[in-house]
Amino acid sequence: MTMKTSLFALLAVVLAPLPAAAQTSDLNPAANREVTVPQDITVEQDDGPLTGTVTDDTPWQELGIAIASFATSSDVATPANAQGTGALGLELARIVYNDLRSNGLFRPVGPDALPRPSYGQITAPAWNVWQGRSAEMLVQGYVRANPDGRLTIGCYLYDVQLQQEQARAGWVVQPSEWRRAAHRCADLVYSRLSGESPFFDSRIAYIAETGPRDNRVKRLAIMDSDGANHRFITNGQSTALTPRYSPDYSRIAYLSYVDGNPRIYIYHIDTGRQTLVTQSSNPTFAPRWSPDGRWILYSMAIGGNTDIYRVSAAGGGTPERLTNGPAIEVGGSYSPDGRQIVFESDQSGTQQCYVMNADGSNQRRISFFGGRCATPEWSPRGDQIAFTHIVGDFHIAVMSPDGRNMRTLTNAWQDEAPSWAPNGRIIQFFRVERGSGEPTIWQVDLTGENERQLRTPVGASDPAWGPVLP
Repeated sequence: MTMKTSLFALLAVVLAPLPAAAQTSDLNPAANREVTVPQDITVEQDDGPLTGTVTDDTPWQELGIAIASFATSSDVATPANAQGTGALGLELARIVYNDLRSNGLFRPVGPDALPRPSYGQITAPAWNVWQGRSAEMLVQGYVRANPDGRLTIGCYLYDVQLQQEQARAGWVVQPSEWRRAAHRCADLVYSRLSGESPFFDSRIAYIAETGPRDNRVKRLAIMDSDGANHRFITNGQSTALTPRYSPDYSRIAYLSYVDGNPRIYIYHIDTGRQTLVTQSSNPTFAPRWSPDGRWILYSMAIGGNTDIYRVSAAGGGTPERLTNGPAIEVGGSYSPDGRQIVFESDQSGTQQCYVMNADGSNQRRISFFGGRCATPEWSPRGDQIAFTHIVGDFHIAVMSPDGRNMRTLTNAWQDEAPSWAPNGRIIQFFRVERGSGEPTIWQVDLTGENERQLRTPVGASDPAWGPVLP
């Protein structure tokens, strides 16, 4: 699939007054099409999030949300679901439900336990039905098959107690892209109720592992944020490690042993072309993108000494060395503003975390809490750094950029390699259970109270969460 290809036509109906027919704006600006929503709707102006911006990491009081099956104006066949648009409406609601139930903020009830609204009730909810079920918020939607084969999908959020609409949006999608519309609906609900940025309409890169422990095959793979639409990128003939999406989703930087030596390649998603980041006979590893996508940060070992470098992501140019001590320095990660880099080093005698300016100046240690500090990654919010805390076992932990306020979020045997969700509330990592040897991908929120496993078809390690899709 080409990232430059328009996937959606966005119906601009989020908390703005609209007539019965609203103009859409494709991700491709050249394509504008009209979409008719069911019934005339008068919508109040947006007064902002219902509950305020959430920047703390304390547990929330869960908000009850009923997520009903999406209705259809006519149950007809569609390539998106062999059973028709009626069955597709149920699947859409199930995805919204599964997205919202796993982040610790809401108490959703899914469509399989709820009555199914009619098409006409999507914009005129049966309030007595939902009040009788003690629902605080209601998510309803519709799916309609268009003559050109595409689908129109609408999403509505209501406050049941106030009997008011709070948000709505709609999308025109190809049948193969219906899941993205469901994720966007979940993002709409999540952002409106939490005040935070969305993150469900995003993708994850990871390393797919198969085979015996002494002859492991490690392939680069990608999937949606919920594990759907899984796809292998490399064939496993050479080991792949530590993938990272570029900020615009067009490329993935990763470590490959193509010629027997660890070197960093960039995979171009739209063409499948691969390019070598820098021509060097020395081992290079641990690639990270700068927030603007202009630079690749990486580590290179020369004569037993490992330092952090940066090189132009466009290819060519001379790499710039940012650290130059006798220690082993790896795993750099930029702050969201691109001004600082967090990395790990053993210059103090043990594996610890350090911060430096983006040009390599002002290096200082920040981890002084006992144990070792590894694989640090800066939060997209900029307020915290996630890392692997090694104290016998391996745990996922967070700390402030100055090293204070350290908190451990997981307590299993081997949890490592944290990667942030685009909005900075969820951390993804991989786990190996004691005695199993099989890695699996897990997620935990900033409270440490909500863990869940992300299912993959094979063993999975080195997860990297990309930004929200354009």
